[in-house]
Amino acid sequence: MSRKYAERILNLIEKSPTAFHVIENAGKILDENGFSELKESEIWSLQEGGRYYVKRNGSSLIAFTVPRPDYKGFRIIASHSDSPCPKLKENPEIKSKDYVRLNVEKYGGMLLAPWFDRPLSIAGRIIVKDDSIPSGIRSIPVDLDKDVAVIPSLAIHFNKEANTGYSYSFQKDMLPIVSAVNESGADRDEKGNSTIMSLIAGKAGVEEENIIGHDLYMYIREKGTVWGMNDEFIGSSRLDDQGCVWCTLDGFADAVKSESECFDRPEYVKMLCIFDNEEVGSRTRQGADSDFLEKLIARINDNLNRSSEEYYTAYANSFMISADNAHALHPAHTDKSDPVTAPKMNGGIVIKYSARQSYTTDGMSSAFVRRICEDNGIPYQTFVNHSDEPGGSTLGNISNSHVSVSTADIGLPQLAMHSAYEVAGVEDAASLRAFAKAFYD
Repeated sequence: MSRKYAERILNLIEKSPTAFHVIENAGKILDENGFSELKESEIWSLQEGGRYYVKRNGSSLIAFTVPRPDYKGFRIIASHSDSPCPKLKENPEIKSKDYVRLNVEKYGGMLLAPWFDRPLSIAGRIIVKDDSIPSGIRSIPVDLDKDVAVIPSLAIHFNKEANTGYSYSFQKDMLPIVSAVNESGADRDEKGNSTIMSLIAGKAGVEEENIIGHDLYMYIREKGTVWGMNDEFIGSSRLDDQGCVWCTLDGFADAVKSESECFDRPEYVKMLCIFDNEEVGSRTRQGADSDFLEKLIARINDNLNRSSEEYYTAYANSFMISADNAHALHPAHTDKSDPVTAPKMNGGIVIKYSARQSYTTDGMSSAFVRRICEDNGIPYQTFVNHSDEPGGSTLGNISNSHVSVSTADIGLPQLAMHSAYEVAGVEDAASLRAFAKAFYD
């Protein structure tokens, strides 16, 4: 059962090479579960028992239920849709001797070496002119779904330091090859179209000259797999944080189904958030440091004709789970982990702590999570950084600067975080789905 569920997660990750595809596919799952999409730019009329979701920028989403107008508070799980990767710059093609390469920059804290010598493709969104709609522009998700590029390593014969601490120049070493310059020396095809944008336009079914903007990213083409002597591991790109996205979304959908079977409506609004741009600090219109969640909570309150006092008491009665993956014990670098609390893959979900509050978990919020796990037979473990290795942060504490509710940070244990290909445990995905359902229930 765990393997089958892990394969579902791998299939969703394969279909979601960028944040835009994550949100598109999440919307489809919500549609299948009876949710209706709302637009921020339109007037809402929320109904008791309603199921809704809202997108922002096409790369973030918040879904919620309305149990009854006198709800007591919110039960929120938040994860993020983005992952570190090369991002195409504007006018991305560079013609050098015999080759056309793409001018890219780092998006997020990438491990660079794993991106070399792998088949790569391009996905994201393009913005096109469209005079048939009032805005005159339209966003189209696009995925070339084709082995179109490689970032070639420099042979060790020319780089004697390749295995002893070579420092990469992203601008020099990390530009992928997409084409050979043709015999005339031109970097255009026979129709006069640019090498890569003509492919993207063709895939999207538009004319290249109508493309007036883009957000395009590289991704590796290898499919995720279940592996290990006993099929105990999963390997894939973008496990951070799509592992949490899909497991918590499934748990959310499971809880909504069970809610509809109850005679009495529950007292809490179930809410699922998928934010973009966590890997670059969340300080965007669609990130956890935006007003997206804060304004949506206020809008629900106002739409149901609740008072400001009810708004404040709902805040006080709310709880958030920040779901972002955790570092598992590395067999070759055990000295990087805390000597006592070093999570292991297939050991259960991870509750994350930090004295400097890069994770929001405290004694009270931890107890809440532990109680849910213990009452429902869900395995869990704990993580704190080695005191000499401060580690990173996540979206919980950033979101709390806008929506200040009791919060705990959890995640799936994994290796090779921020690599082009990451590793996690088969059993843990099912554990996180079960936790999400129990949390909402």
